[in-house]
Amino acid sequence: MLLNNGKGAKVMKYKIDHDLHIHTYLSECSQDPKQTPKYILEYAKKNGLNTVAVTDHYWDGAVPTPSNWYRPQNFDNLAKCLPLPSSEGIKFLFGCETDMNWDFTIGIPKERFDDFGFIIVPTTHLQMSEFTIHPEDAESDEARARLWVERFDKLLSADLPFYKTGVAHLACPLINNGARDREKYLSTLDLIPSGEMERLFAKAKEVGIGIELNKADMRFSDSEAERVLRMFRIAKWQGCKFYLGTDAHHPKNFENAKEIFERAINMLGLEESDKFEVCKL
Repeated sequence: MLLNNGKGAKVMKYKIDHDLHIHTYLSECSQDPKQTPKYILEYAKKNGLNTVAVTDHYWDGAVPTPSNWYRPQNFDNLAKCLPLPSSEGIKFLFGCETDMNWDFTIGIPKERFDDFGFIIVPTTHLQMSEFTIHPEDAESDEARARLWVERFDKLLSADLPFYKTGVAHLACPLINNGARDREKYLSTLDLIPSGEMERLFAKAKEVGIGIELNKADMRFSDSEAERVLRMFRIAKWQGCKFYLGTDAHHPKNFENAKEIFERAINMLGLEESDKFEVCKL
């Protein structure tokens, strides 16, 4: 679809043709026997997607200090879904969602970079006390806002193949209490200085990491829109590239994805030139 960019030029609207954050039954938080690579491929076909990625939770056995929850989610576990099914016209990437613990260690060693077509790293999994967040920081909204900045900064300074790496759900409610207290979560986002966002997204543009628009994060009310979208407006202004992820753990999580993404794309005014191209060197 061609749009007018406000300067008289015609531009191509951001097309919903991919989903780069999908879990299978192999993730501990899924374990849904229906959530298989074969089902994911069928989802891609039905929705006209040309690229999908399985990104099960992962902490490599060669990296120290995994949480007990992450310990069984090693490479051998992820590889159980290989080989991935194929279909003409659809790129099916074998990816992972690793994590960052409280001392900024990331759960993927350099030796594993080539094993994955896409890598995503969340910085907002602050529900894991004593793994991603110190207990003394857990009760402070200000500390959680500070950690949003610090953890994103450390990720952008990490030794990662950023051309095939995305930062997952930067506006995730897990930064503070999740769905249990929506206002507390939004207030924490409000505490993150715009100046720090500008600095970090300029750095993100420089290293070339993808910025995720996560389906769950984009399910905000009209009254919440600007509080959630502030960071993404700044990211667009700084020239960052965006990708879409349903973060689906179960088949029902794919429902209404296009409508939710379409709304966010329209609100942000995203164009095809704003799209993150995986593995584009």
